[in-house]
Amino acid sequence: MGAPEGHDAHGGVFLDRAEPEVYAALSATAKAVTEAARRAGLDRRFVELVNLRVSQLNGCAFCLDLHHRRAVKAGEDPRRLAVLEVWRETSLFDERERAALALAESITRLPPLEERRAVEDDARRVLGDEAYGAVAWVAVTINAFNRVSITSHHPVA
Repeated sequence: MGAPEGHDAHGGVFLDRAEPEVYAALSATAKAVTEAARRAGLDRRFVELVNLRVSQLNGCAFCLDLHHRRAVKAGEDPRRLAVLEVWRETSLFDERERAALALAESITRLPPLEERRAVEDDARRVLGDEAYGAVAWVAVTINAFNRVSITSHHPVA
């Protein structure tokens, strides 16, 4: 016999099914963030790099699978995806991508204040305020989705 509707195989609760209105609000936020990123000149490939890096840091298998597929569909080079975890050690990412990845990592890990401010200042200098805000919202939003999927034990199909 399978798990009850809205539960994972171990009896845990799928948060998205337990509170669909809350999940719908989070999904609406994600759509607004995607639109903000577009207005800031960030293409889907760029956004998916941020989504993937944050999902790597959080260890969210469901989101890694989903955003890897989306990145490839958006034209991302599989070689860059293979080394994303160690992006600082390659020359495959440009200055804007590096600033966005550093900002996303800072938002996810929340290092000490001085370190955060240095990363934020650099990201604002490189990206500009509009793209900085969009990248920050992408990181905040994917962190929320990672936590929903991890807590729900969403399976990778």
